[in-house]
Amino acid sequence: MKIKLMSVYVDDQEKALRFYTEVLGFQKKTDFSQGPYRWLTVASAEDPNGTELQLALNDNPAARAYQQALFQQGQPAAMFFTDDLAADYERMKARGTEFPMAPTDVTASKIAKLNDTCGNLIQITQLMRWSG
Repeated sequence: MKIKLMSVYVDDQEKALRFYTEVLGFQKKTDFSQGPYRWLTVASAEDPNGTELQLALNDNPAARAYQQALFQQGQPAAMFFTDDLAADYERMKARGTEFPMAPTDVTASKIAKLNDTCGNLIQITQLMRWSG
């Protein structure tokens, strides 16, 4: 078994698509509509055939409540990994990204949290290499 898709709720799919592609650097994978429903996914530019992230509209009251509760508690809705957190942080900050948590050393990694402008906190993680 493998993970092929995960979803993150967003309050505006068009705004989310711009943020996840133009700021985070993902690429649009799937985008189609049927009536008011829009299926929208992005994937890593580094692994375009890998796991997709669905940018799901939070038009369901339960989804909206869940999204808002995570945000208010400071919990990330998703976690992405990078090989160079400092460079990604500077690149995204230059594009106006808000970071409630700047890069911080934690056990075996460095993490930062950013606001995706669509109702979510996202954690960016760089695993540290052990030298022993």
